[in-house]
Amino acid sequence: MSPRSRFTWRTAVFGPGFRPVSRIVATDASTGAPSVVTPPADVAVLVYHRFSNASRSDPMTVSTATFEAQLAHLRRLGYRIVLLRDIVRWLRGEHVVLPPKAVALTIDEGHASIFEWAKMIALREHVPITLFVYPSAVGEAPGSLTWHQLRVLHKTGWFDVQSHAWWHPDLNAAHRSSEAFRDATRAQFEQARARIEHEIGNTVDLLAWPFGAFDGELGALAHEAGYVAGFTLEPSKIRHDTPLLTLPRFLMVEECTPPVLRRLLAKTAEERGEAARR
Repeated sequence: MSPRSRFTWRTAVFGPGFRPVSRIVATDASTGAPSVVTPPADVAVLVYHRFSNASRSDPMTVSTATFEAQLAHLRRLGYRIVLLRDIVRWLRGEHVVLPPKAVALTIDEGHASIFEWAKMIALREHVPITLFVYPSAVGEAPGSLTWHQLRVLHKTGWFDVQSHAWWHPDLNAAHRSSEAFRDATRAQFEQARARIEHEIGNTVDLLAWPFGAFDGELGALAHEAGYVAGFTLEPSKIRHDTPLLTLPRFLMVEECTPPVLRRLLAKTAEERGEAARR
């Protein structure tokens, strides 16, 4: 949680399996007075790809102005930006308490613009971000981050580096051929995890599915390779009963203005209608 937050969160009561139950205490840092709040019914994860200081580039590139406007709007809507790993811990029933409106930020593919543009905004705004990279491209593909840059980002304490498989393969079922496919896919997951852990020195157990492709066979292979959670590109929120290997994310593009973002995050049809009228 941002150091600028006025609240510190702690669990008052834990149920069986260490799952936080309904009583969560928020302590107001200015008065010290406790108040009971309700844990989130759901949480949101946003996914970005590239950044630029230009107002217009390509649909997958978000300008710094748009990124900053989105962050400001999330705060106006009452969202707290949390680390993605804390959402995974919450889903696994660990001792973690999330604010009532929690959102996590992720960036896929490891483009160099993260270091040039997203880094300064994240550090200034105290925003935790999870990066999903494919190691075969790091320092090799044009426009990619280097391992040195990833280590610098990680050492800031605001960036977590996780896996996007070894080289972002198309894992669509139509392209598979039995055991050969399983062996190659297992190697994709295992090699990516091992290389990132070696280069960065962190724990790698989160996976962003390449192209968002997922099915039960892929999930089993990822689990065997040591991943505890996988993230798709399905545009919806995460509930406490959402399967850990099919966690959805909202794709962020330049056209995602504050009103569009508000509609995306609205929980119900009634709320979406209210958001559209604002």
